[in-house]
Amino acid sequence: MKCAFVHEDLGFDEAVDHRLDDFEPRLASACPNGVDVYFENVGGAILQAVMPMLNQFARIPVCGLIAHYDGAGPPGAIDLAAAMRIILSKRLTLRGFINYDFADELYGDFQREVSLGMAEGLIRYREHIVDGLENAPKALIDMLDGRNFGKVLVRFDD
Repeated sequence: MKCAFVHEDLGFDEAVDHRLDDFEPRLASACPNGVDVYFENVGGAILQAVMPMLNQFARIPVCGLIAHYDGAGPPGAIDLAAAMRIILSKRLTLRGFINYDFADELYGDFQREVSLGMAEGLIRYREHIVDGLENAPKALIDMLDGRNFGKVLVRFDD
């Protein structure tokens, strides 16, 4: 469902479901020329699959490692020594990405551009709304497990 939305509704060339048994060959097929930019927010097996596909001088903004948030090593967790060999040999650039680092400087421009893009239908989004603060913990766990579809919002009355 999510891949169909990305591919058909948003118009991306490819979308690959990371939960499929044949994820790695599908990813390789979707990226026949390798990967120049990989936005990392998952870690685990997905990062493990992407690392060998990175082209020389690829860039990796890192904003999260959701597969590691519970403190347990997920199945397929990346081998740090192997990752460092790839980083070194391919001369990769990794940079931590925290969105509020640029808020003071760029937030006004961001609000104007995104609002205009949404009004014109150029930026599309999905929301997953959960009612009641008492349901927030389950909503967080569901989000971490990928059971949501869209930005998770918790709605509650004053």
